[in-house]
Amino acid sequence: MAAPIKTTHWRKFLFHFAGEHLDFKLPELKSIASIFDIHLDIDEAAYSKENPFLVVRLSSEEDAKKIMTRTVLIRSACELWAEGRNYTELCHNIENIPKAFISPFLSTKFTYKVHVGSFNKKISNKEKVKKIESLPLDDITRYGTVNLSAPDHTFVLQEYYGYGKTNAPDHPYNIYFGRWITDGQRDKIQDYHLQNRHFLGNTSMEAGLSLIMANLAKVDKNSLVFDPFVGTGSLLVACAHFGSYVMGTDIDYPLLHAKAKPSRHKQKKRAADESIRSNLKQYGFESQYIDALVADASKHHMWRHQSMFDVIITDPPYGIREATQKIGPATENYVIEDDVREGHVAQRSQYGLSDIFKDLLNFAARYLRLHGRIVFWFPVVRREYSEANIAKHPCLHLISNCEQILNTKVARRLITMEKMAECTDVENSADYDIDHYGEASFRERYFHKNKGHDTITDDVEHSQVNMERVTIKDT
Repeated sequence: MAAPIKTTHWRKFLFHFAGEHLDFKLPELKSIASIFDIHLDIDEAAYSKENPFLVVRLSSEEDAKKIMTRTVLIRSACELWAEGRNYTELCHNIENIPKAFISPFLSTKFTYKVHVGSFNKKISNKEKVKKIESLPLDDITRYGTVNLSAPDHTFVLQEYYGYGKTNAPDHPYNIYFGRWITDGQRDKIQDYHLQNRHFLGNTSMEAGLSLIMANLAKVDKNSLVFDPFVGTGSLLVACAHFGSYVMGTDIDYPLLHAKAKPSRHKQKKRAADESIRSNLKQYGFESQYIDALVADASKHHMWRHQSMFDVIITDPPYGIREATQKIGPATENYVIEDDVREGHVAQRSQYGLSDIFKDLLNFAARYLRLHGRIVFWFPVVRREYSEANIAKHPCLHLISNCEQILNTKVARRLITMEKMAECTDVENSADYDIDHYGEASFRERYFHKNKGHDTITDDVEHSQVNMERVTIKDT
């Protein structure tokens, strides 16, 4: 491990996060930093996932720019020059900004503007101008000329009024001032929006979460990525965006061959060219697409026993909008007669979620390369969930466990694990401390009505659309 950078080399940067997927902020940032081998210094004791502003110490501006080339959760980054709990403290700190920050602006003519932002409180333009005029920026204004449309430099004044929908306080809890550096990749969410996707299914993962998953998985150029429950390939699109080669399997033959019922509103029949390949081709990633096989994710012996994948990334079916099935006899004493073997379509049996996640970790332990990552969704009943419910394997180390709340009763956890040891004689060692699903399927628990207790059915109409991603309707 590289030696830590001396604190004298740190420079402070302010990351402004989007106000969504709050539990994912720090894991995404740390994963991206790891991809670029960037050292972060974060005061995690003072960290709050509700606060959209995070002060991070980095060794250079270039490191901040590298992080911003991948993140979809950070809106913008600026070099932090001063901060304060009130304007008196802020102005004092601005007056004492180190000359190293100010000197580039003391000898040459340049244009600039000051952007004022406030979180959790709306401020009029008149108030913004008043706040700007209160700042001691003589060293900047002496040489600079205001240009609001295309300035050489943008200086940022950010106010934080707390988190929540209650009335904001009269004065901000914290104020930040610095020089804007660059924006993150929030625009990529719109670029890959499902509404414009050629091949779409009932459970296609939305673009933002797909890109976040790819970042947590540390997908990089020339990585080999595998999705064992590939569906319409939304996760493959996100991984291909970062330069990886992608492939997958799915048990649903009609879906992979565009014979399943269309998911778009008012669409009567799927187009003949709807496929995962067409989605990759739509974004210019066809050369990175290996293939998608109609296969049962529970049948591991179809693969050569060797480490081959850099990343396994997936969202297994939960049994709500898509069935949880595997190849196997659905009836007792099932026998295939010799005269019907050719062209026979195998029966399917129920594939419990407990078994799905154990099989998934056993597969990852065997087929991931050392230090490769597996990222997957794990649905839970919130009032019954504990960390002991997450499956574990002796070869896999838990990196992060993030919650996406779907409604008051149900959530799903995004689990990231890294392979830390080669799999030898522990190929089927995945297990639970406490099985979250028990004998009842998640579908049964999801729709179950239990008098006298909290039920999940209260929010079914609102959550069913979100449960395994979103069905897109053309507008």
